[in-house]
Amino acid sequence: NKPAGLVVHPAPGNYTGTLVQRLLHHCKDLSGIGGVQRPGIVHRLDKDTSGILVVAKHDQAHQRLAHQFKKHSIHRLYSALVWGNLVTLQGTIEASIGRHPRDRKMMAIVENGRASTTYWTQLAKWDGLSQICCELETGRTHQIRVHMAYIKHPIVGDPVYGTNSPCVSDVAGAMANFPRQALHASSLTIDHPVSKKNMTWNIPLPEDIETLLCDLEYSRVT
Repeated sequence: NKPAGLVVHPAPGNYTGTLVQRLLHHCKDLSGIGGVQRPGIVHRLDKDTSGILVVAKHDQAHQRLAHQFKKHSIHRLYSALVWGNLVTLQGTIEASIGRHPRDRKMMAIVENGRASTTYWTQLAKWDGLSQICCELETGRTHQIRVHMAYIKHPIVGDPVYGTNSPCVSDVAGAMANFPRQALHASSLTIDHPVSKKNMTWNIPLPEDIETLLCDLEYSRVT
């Protein structure tokens, strides 16, 4: 259950204090398929995204989990807060994602990108703000963040793909001090790489998002 603010593996600008280094403190032998800097890492979450992550302890587990990701049989759900009010209760975003043509640190919707599909369901809404659940069919870098920005409903608090537009009055106070993108990996279903048993884990919303939702509900009735 990765907290927001924690980088998954060492990379330029983040060589220490990563999730990988914390894992190695407790488990001296992780899968080597990811290389020296990414032992055990089958998939990633962005630094400021919280929630569930699966890590492989040996190469066989890594290979079998990676195969499930490749064939899109792993079931992943994310909770998010997005700007604006969606006009339907459910929707599908199908738009290819690749490197931004001008900023290589960013991803973008590009014609020659990799096919990407996100399913979303609206859970709650306020004036100018919505809570959604997203299911990934594919797992591209920054997929939910890019897709939601593409349909003009960027993730709240997203410093890269978000918006600087001011909050509407009834949510302004609740949103003023939220420090990160409001995105949480809430559920993961896999087939165990050895036993083949179908397994699901559900991770509650972290305290900062729960507090934000409580503040939003308070703003609704006051």
